[in-house]
Amino acid sequence: MSRRCLLRGMAVAAPALLAPPALASLPASPDPRLLAEARAAFARHAERITQKQLLAIVDFGRHSATPRFFLLAPETGLVASLRVAHGRGSDPAHSGFLQRFSAEPGSAASSAGAYLTDAAYSGQHGASRRLIGLDPENRTAEARAIVIHGAWYCEPPVIRQTGKLGRSEGCFAFSAADVALVLDRLPAGSLIYANRA
Repeated sequence: MSRRCLLRGMAVAAPALLAPPALASLPASPDPRLLAEARAAFARHAERITQKQLLAIVDFGRHSATPRFFLLAPETGLVASLRVAHGRGSDPAHSGFLQRFSAEPGSAASSAGAYLTDAAYSGQHGASRRLIGLDPENRTAEARAIVIHGAWYCEPPVIRQTGKLGRSEGCFAFSAADVALVLDRLPAGSLIYANRA
């Protein structure tokens, strides 16, 4: 193959490689500082957590194209790392990086803090799960209808075309395959801790 053909082929493939190169070197595990915060939240809210087999940590300091939703077993460690969207109000320029948290109604932003998973239901996004905000930073989660759900803008073709996930209204949105796993592994009464290091 000639150098010209090779370069032309690389140019055609380029849209699939839009994620910043440095992201590939990020480890697929939560930041140790977030892990410590999640453990503290787990202890702080222990009386309300009825499902203790798994907990989730969301590292919103990472780009949306990288796995940043971590399912962990307290005894044995990492079970899965998944991609999850953040709110459009947290990233107005749609850079793929969360810029700010907010719990204000109408902000369309993601909120930091500990969440308790609640009832499963089927809504406009299909199978979903309600969330209860346990901390002052996310106290409005129920009123804002912040939930776990699947979304077309979290599917692999979106990442291949744009180099990032789309944005939610503040919900934890996943691809169809990943939301099925999250809903199955985090039943009502489980803890999710979200923040950025």
